Amino acid sequence: MKKVTVIGAGNGGTTAAYHFAKDGHSVCLFDTEAFSENVAAAKENGGIEALAEYLEGEMILPGFEKIDLATTDIKEAMEFADIYVMVCPSFAQEKLFGMMIPYLKDGAVIIIMPGNYGGLVMKKALDESDKAGIDVTFVDAISIPWACRVAEPGKTAIMGIKEFLPVSIFPSSKKTEETVDIINDVLPILAEILPNPLVAGLENINFGGHPLMATVNIGLLENFNGEFNYYRDCCSTATANAADKMDKERVSVGNALGFKLRTELEAMNALYASDEKSVYDFNRKSGTHGKIKNAPDSSKSRYITEDVPYLLVPCYHLAKACGLEVPVIQACITLAGAYNDEDYFSSGRTLEKMGIEENTVEGIKKFLDAN
Repeated sequence: MKKVTVIGAGNGGTTAAYHFAKDGHSVCLFDTEAFSENVAAAKENGGIEALAEYLEGEMILPGFEKIDLATTDIKEAMEFADIYVMVCPSFAQEKLFGMMIPYLKDGAVIIIMPGNYGGLVMKKALDESDKAGIDVTFVDAISIPWACRVAEPGKTAIMGIKEFLPVSIFPSSKKTEETVDIINDVLPILAEILPNPLVAGLENINFGGHPLMATVNIGLLENFNGEFNYYRDCCSTATANAADKMDKERVSVGNALGFKLRTELEAMNALYASDEKSVYDFNRKSGTHGKIKNAPDSSKSRYITEDVPYLLVPCYHLAKACGLEVPVIQACITLAGAYNDEDYFSSGRTLEKMGIEENTVEGIKKFLDAN
């Protein structure tokens, strides 16, 4: 069993801490003072509870698990372990990693869920810091293992769990049997090792289902306060058709870079052990995603503010580097930016922010080969 520090105590982080403890690991849960509700509850209660029922739906993996340390002190959290699982919105990754850098030591492993190219951004930040040169492994996961929500401070509701979790390992020199064993020891489901962090970012399961459906359904989301089932009620034959075209754009970018990507439908069926014939059918019928009515209620939802700048924008810039047009992706970014008065094309995760200086196919491949 391992000692693991979970960085971030939101829906995914709280659930991660619970499940890691359930699997017998010694766990520290950390978040900053500004987001310390679940940390404080875990500290007061001595652990985290997973509910058996939530919003009239039956949950999985119920119980109570002891958390060894719940803290808002980053030094304490970093000294607890040398395996760190960062579970936070992508826009918080750089800030949290900046807090971690002073306490990083050789041999540290950082699993980022979801990665969204975060390992590349963090490696660049590390190389530009006074800790440059230390031995750190970055593991970018395509998502988190669970469909989950924090029901109240210190209590999580787990609706379902994926069959496996695709991840990348960076730098490529760290793609060893030892690293893979560490990942599989910590994660509650088997890891599938992807070629590199660009593939992990492009394979994020939320690519179409979150930003596109949220953007085109914004009136419904805002006017009804999110009180319906997002995947079932926001997916129609027309939105599924648009999502399919966006997915083809994503896959075309992967092809141009020499990556073999799963289609959205192939990924959904594989990750959730289903056999649906269309994305529309999956969204309408998914038992995991249909358990509760808990849709986003504004354009400030992470389905837009995280998934547009950290999933769509990188894909858009990769497409530009490949000389490809991606009109549906571009339209979704443009519309989301209009909603939130934000230029996501520049404020989002660009290739430069990932440390990729040459915006060409050859430049991208050279960067990956060198790392």
